[in-house]
Amino acid sequence: MNYRHVFHAGNFADVLKHAIVAAIVTYLQKKDTAFRVIDTHAGLGAYQLGSEEAQKTGEWKTGIGRIAAAEMSDELRAFLAPWLGAVAEVNGGSLLPLERYPGSPLLVRALLRKQDRLSAIELHPADAAKLSKLFAGDHQVRVTELDGWLALGAHLPPKEKRGLVLVDPPFEKEGEFDRLIEGLDRATKRFPGGSYCLWYPLKADTDTAGFHDKLKQLGRPRTLVAELWVRDPATEKGLNGSGMIVVNPPFTLADNLRKTLPELTEILAQDGQAGFRVETLVGE
Repeated sequence: MNYRHVFHAGNFADVLKHAIVAAIVTYLQKKDTAFRVIDTHAGLGAYQLGSEEAQKTGEWKTGIGRIAAAEMSDELRAFLAPWLGAVAEVNGGSLLPLERYPGSPLLVRALLRKQDRLSAIELHPADAAKLSKLFAGDHQVRVTELDGWLALGAHLPPKEKRGLVLVDPPFEKEGEFDRLIEGLDRATKRFPGGSYCLWYPLKADTDTAGFHDKLKQLGRPRTLVAELWVRDPATEKGLNGSGMIVVNPPFTLADNLRKTLPELTEILAQDGQAGFRVETLVGE
């Protein structure tokens, strides 16, 4: 449990992940019936961008920092609006100056209606304690100190019978891609009507083709992949990009991503080899 998201909060990978999560939560609001979001690796919930840890890497400056200062099209701004609204909320109503960044639990909480609920799961004891303090007294949020992989069985299906499951593991151990496949298999058998977001890193040695093949073999209907890389994917510098697998995505999501990711990639690019892909892995 050495991975601490505070070093990476607000980076380019968070931009893609949180923009998609916010878009799905917003889509779920189209029906009046309640839904639940289950965040299996919730982290701290909120991050101080001026902290020693965040300043040490400065990754947020080439992520949310660029987005906050960018001139962008109306189409991209509209797609990012739910996410950016939550970022502005934790910064006193404005994107500039940027002082705090909402992790996925705080982002989701900002978007919930009074009938909706959030289950935030976090294994790291110190982070779980801080997360509990952040949401103390909030009856719409339940924080549980637990291995997030176990939540894919024990916490499904939610009583609301609608919702989103976000699986965002730290990828600090071997076998995380296999755990994603196994976890998705188990979860979708218990909660087949739910939407699922699975985050993964893009590094020089990432076998995305093998991962995607296993997802296809799993055979879950309506499985979408979205990837964005900010530099040459083959470079050995470390994290070059990230991907999101979305099972049961909103019908509008693929088109929105195809229209907006070219501009978003241009804003976040760190070299001339930046790029993106949006692909339907499994159809109906």
